[in-house]
Amino acid sequence: MANPKEQAKKVDEETEEVVEETAEAVPEEVEQMSAEVEEQEQPARPLEEVLGQAEKAYAAFMDAQRQVASAYRTNEQQIARAYKRAEQQAEKACNEAIKETMRARDEAVAAVAKARDDAISQAERAYKKAKDQMDKECEARVEEASKKREEALAQAWQLRDETVDQAWNIYAKLSR
Repeated sequence: MANPKEQAKKVDEETEEVVEETAEAVPEEVEQMSAEVEEQEQPARPLEEVLGQAEKAYAAFMDAQRQVASAYRTNEQQIARAYKRAEQQAEKACNEAIKETMRARDEAVAAVAKARDDAISQAERAYKKAKDQMDKECEARVEEASKKREEALAQAWQLRDETVDQAWNIYAKLSR
């Protein structure tokens, strides 16, 4: 994309060329017409002939003036078109930059969201693994505690049976 200042400078240069060409052409035409008028002059010319030449010179002057005005209008139109092109290019560049920025932002948001989802998923897997391990350990401890309780109850029951048997044996010895 061209720089708007460079484009304006280019248009100014083109405009100056058109104006210079027109400005160079106008004096040449005036000189040419003046030369024609001088050629037609005779030492003793009638007034009508001089008036005719003056009218031709004035017409040439007016034509040259119209050409200069036309060149200025053309220049103005070219500058307006160049400005419009520069304005459109700047608008297009701005829109493209906004579009690119939005696309980059969307990509960044998507990447961050994916990273967040991956982190959540990883954390959930770690949580599940830790919970499963704790559940197994808890179950093993509960099972061990239950086993110890059963053993303690079995020992207590055996001790009770032995104590009851001993008491009956003592009673039986005393009662005989």
